Amino acid sequence: MSESGPILHVVLVEPLIPQNTGAVGRLCVGTGVRLHLIEPLGFDLSEKAVRRAGLDYWKHVDLHVHPSWEACIAAIGAPPERLTFLSSHATPSYTERRFDRGDVLVFGRETTGLGAALLAEAGERAYTLPLTGPIRSLNLSMAVGITVYEALRQLEC
Repeated sequence: MSESGPILHVVLVEPLIPQNTGAVGRLCVGTGVRLHLIEPLGFDLSEKAVRRAGLDYWKHVDLHVHPSWEACIAAIGAPPERLTFLSSHATPSYTERRFDRGDVLVFGRETTGLGAALLAEAGERAYTLPLTGPIRSLNLSMAVGITVYEALRQLEC
């Protein structure tokens, strides 16, 4: 990745809830992160739908929509070691990961997470956001925000 490329990539695999994606888009605009969405999406991204939702910042999102996981990864062009998968089923904490400019942060669907195939592909590149309370996971947009800001902290941005 060149220094002129995005500082980070966030990939949402088949997101379902428009409010989560909207919040992630807002985060990406505010931090200079490129957002990738993998279809199918659980909502409409047409200009009319975005305008009706009041997402006045949406036109500023560095947004790329891909028909599949394979198409997304090919478009980003990052080697496998640059991919970080976030999952409540992983063991090491996201704080153990050393982030570099151009890294790819991959988040799964709100209801099912990354799925077995992507978790298997992730292997040792899967990390979790540790929880001590009686919940399964955090809200998707919250998890993205926490992870993006940890990466930016490490990159001194």
